[in-house]
Amino acid sequence: MRGLLACSLALAAPLAVAAERPAPLLVIHGGAGVVRAGLTEEDEAATRSALEAALRAGHAQLQAGKPALEAVTAAIAVLEDAPQFNAGRGAVFTHDGRNELDASIMDGASGKAGAVAGVQRVRHPILLARAVMERSRHAMLIGAGAEAFAREQGLELVDPSWFRTEKRWQQLQKALQAEASAQSRVEQPLDYFGTVGALALDAEGRLAAGTSTGGMTNKRWGRVGDSPIIGAGTWADARCAVSGTGWGEFYIRTAAAHEICARVRLAGQPLAQAAEDVINRDIPAAGGDGGAIALGADGSIAFPFNTEGMYRGWIGADGVPHVAVFAGEALPLP
Repeated sequence: MRGLLACSLALAAPLAVAAERPAPLLVIHGGAGVVRAGLTEEDEAATRSALEAALRAGHAQLQAGKPALEAVTAAIAVLEDAPQFNAGRGAVFTHDGRNELDASIMDGASGKAGAVAGVQRVRHPILLARAVMERSRHAMLIGAGAEAFAREQGLELVDPSWFRTEKRWQQLQKALQAEASAQSRVEQPLDYFGTVGALALDAEGRLAAGTSTGGMTNKRWGRVGDSPIIGAGTWADARCAVSGTGWGEFYIRTAAAHEICARVRLAGQPLAQAAEDVINRDIPAAGGDGGAIALGADGSIAFPFNTEGMYRGWIGADGVPHVAVFAGEALPLP
């Protein structure tokens, strides 16, 4: 009798309803440290257009039911080809007048990651980072070895002149003149860094993150910043994805991208609070600056930054791109 009663109660109980998955999302940035005085109306319009193009490229992958990795890769490849950003074409110059490119990518579902640093002939470093993740036994390759691997994988190599823009060349000349005048490079970091990045949440609830950069103007000795370092400039897990942009040394020292997601995972902090605390409290307290984008598996988004501006944007299920540049500029959230 008790068994029949228990069975009846079980049948009468309402069925559990599975939580509805958030709609696919793509979030991007084109670098913090934007200075209003250094941006013409024409430059600003071209930059906003490039951000929208990147959002549409990534969104097309999500709309086609592709995984988050595809959306991240597609969006960053567009930004790497846009001369407005410090990544790929438009990368800044080293002290010796070269463009040295870094990138990384991480799949939150599997925990796999790939990165490259100091490449000079790879048109799309983000594609090479992904190839390292998917087609090698390694997590990071650098310099000539990374380019040899790119050649083996059939990735597009270009003449180094492809990456050159006059704007970046003149930034190097300015930096060299300041250096010759004994002005500290550490005193004015905002003119000399930039990065692009993308985060995606796909229809299956998977997250991915990627970051690509030309590094810091006038960098020497093979300097590598946070962008290709998993946990510093890029991180993705089952709950959270982050791509950073800023003074790389401080992002490395704080393991900024991982730290944000660790606070979400381990401390139960809301994504926006975790991102705000790390980017706008911990990094400035250590002497650095910059910004980040963060995306949660619940569809939450955060855009913390502490500079005059940060190129940023997102796109959702309706396919309408939303972009912003300066602090205080309205950017509706999903």
